[in-house]
Amino acid sequence: MPESSSRSEYRQEAPGQLRGDGEVLPGGGMAREVVAIADDQVSEHHQLHRLDPDQVPDGAYRKKLGWQFWTPLAWLLLVLVLAILANWLETKGIIRSPEKLGKPVNGQQPKNLSPFSRFGGEFYPLGTDKLGRDMLARIIYGARVSLEVGFGSIFLGLAIGAPIGIVAGYFKNQYRGIVDVSLMFVMYVLLAFPPLLLALLLINFTEARLGGRQTYVIVFAIGIIAIPPIALLVRAATLSFTQREFVLAARTIGASHLRVIVKEVFPNVILPIVSFAIIGVAIAITAEGALAFLGLSVQPPTPTWGGMINEGRGAFDNGEFWPALTPCIVMFITILCLNLTGDRVREYFDVKEGAL
Repeated sequence: MPESSSRSEYRQEAPGQLRGDGEVLPGGGMAREVVAIADDQVSEHHQLHRLDPDQVPDGAYRKKLGWQFWTPLAWLLLVLVLAILANWLETKGIIRSPEKLGKPVNGQQPKNLSPFSRFGGEFYPLGTDKLGRDMLARIIYGARVSLEVGFGSIFLGLAIGAPIGIVAGYFKNQYRGIVDVSLMFVMYVLLAFPPLLLALLLINFTEARLGGRQTYVIVFAIGIIAIPPIALLVRAATLSFTQREFVLAARTIGASHLRVIVKEVFPNVILPIVSFAIIGVAIAITAEGALAFLGLSVQPPTPTWGGMINEGRGAFDNGEFWPALTPCIVMFITILCLNLTGDRVREYFDVKEGAL
């Protein structure tokens, strides 16, 4: 009987037949060939693509983060390093104190100076505000508040929302769905509150109990608001894995619920959580800026980006837009870089795009 013309060109009937590069195959048959190619043979990924183009896109093994990731990450690292070293930079005289007024000349303060201005023999790279304070120093110190609130609130949201989402998704079809319904009911109740009103309620409540509107008060308020969307996202990701073969196999061999969640579900859910968390930091920074613009964030004289934008509004009447525009641009670039970084991380670790 003649061989079928549809037989794959990679089918090898003779065990030990040499490949083109001199490597010995483990045995015959298409499955053996696929194993030989897939077993760390990254350079021959295109052969898997020819076997199954739908499942293995050509060139997927060359996937890199690229400049779309490293360029925004460089800006974020710059902002982070400047915020961490702000006190050291001030001690060394590289930047001024964010609360110190500029050197007066003939009784005049250097108020609302444009960027790259000189006044009284001193240079102001980003100008000054309406009181004559250095904008560069205030932006660097303001980055501390924005980053602390951004990362701190999302960490709080993840610490509470992620376990809720995993437990709700894992037990959706068990115990008559009571666990899922109960947890999601609480999340939907929190989502029903307008975010701004809920933030105001939490800030006023926490401030009244602890005294003073410190950074941790804002972190707590925004972190509570972040719990429901994080829980819903994690629940959706968990549902996509609870019926997968490896989870069913773990249940079949008698693994406990805790072991299945920790060993099988969580490692697969963590990737979308990380990408969402990066974007969530950008949202939290925006929320803090909005609260500061309304005068509801950290109390002066601590500088914040939103507070600086609010303070610079009055200069628009005199045609001086830079006191408000400069911190606005810095905030915009930072938020944009966080969004680009988070989106690139999501694409890079996407299972389908990675051909895994």
